[in-house]
Amino acid sequence: MPDTLAQALAWGRAELARAGVGSPDADAALLAAHVLGLSRGDTEARAILGAPEPTGYRDLVRRRAGREPLQHITGTAPFRQLDLAVGPGVFVPRPETELLVQLALDHAHAWREAGELHPAVIDLGTGSGAIALAVATEDPACRVTAVERDPAALEWTRRNLAGTAVRLLECDYRDVTPEAAGRFRVVVTNPPYVPDREIPEDPEVRDYDPPTALYGGDGAGMRLPCAAMDTALRVLRPGGSFIMEHAEAQVHLVAHALAERGFRDVELHHDLTGRPRATTAVLAGTRT
Repeated sequence: MPDTLAQALAWGRAELARAGVGSPDADAALLAAHVLGLSRGDTEARAILGAPEPTGYRDLVRRRAGREPLQHITGTAPFRQLDLAVGPGVFVPRPETELLVQLALDHAHAWREAGELHPAVIDLGTGSGAIALAVATEDPACRVTAVERDPAALEWTRRNLAGTAVRLLECDYRDVTPEAAGRFRVVVTNPPYVPDREIPEDPEVRDYDPPTALYGGDGAGMRLPCAAMDTALRVLRPGGSFIMEHAEAQVHLVAHALAERGFRDVELHHDLTGRPRATTAVLAGTRT
């Protein structure tokens, strides 16, 4: 007699726990929901009512037990109000990065309060397009540009941004064209910032996230974050806002690098777990 959905979920939770997956209960349920084409809540309700195990469920659990990212298996990653298409070749957006979206929205709102009806926002190194698309979706008055150069990531960027109002520049964010100089009110970025010698322990990150989206280019992980600051210097209008995610260990390095470049009002922000996650700063000069 085939197993019930409830029995399959119990097996899935046990398999994922044995494999060291950090959220076995949630992942077991979400994999079943993916197979069934239902929400997690509806899936768990069906399990209570004695529904049968869906075909193919155990194969997906085994893939996840091999530490393939859940988002690669389901093909989507939730991010604020979005469900983004993701897979091999693109960095999977993390919940903690949602803080950058809120900061960008807050700074764009401040510009609108100052009389800028359609503040221009640029996302440097957009990857899946998560930050850019979230800002454009939640504040359609913003004029949002996304920048990405990696060919593998661009396949996902184009898919997520297709049919939206977000403008995509396919180039290295260090080479944003001179025509963009002084155009933007807000620069937001989640650059690669892992120090080159600090290999992540989690297999999902170490083995599946593209190295070009992880490593910051030197022993402190600061070469590419500093490059993002330099681009911000070129593309921001005076008084414009710079918003960047970084590691806990980089808090003082980031603040020092921003001050060296003439940014003011440098402020540290913590994510929902209480960790220092992002820094904002303002380009010196009077808002125009």
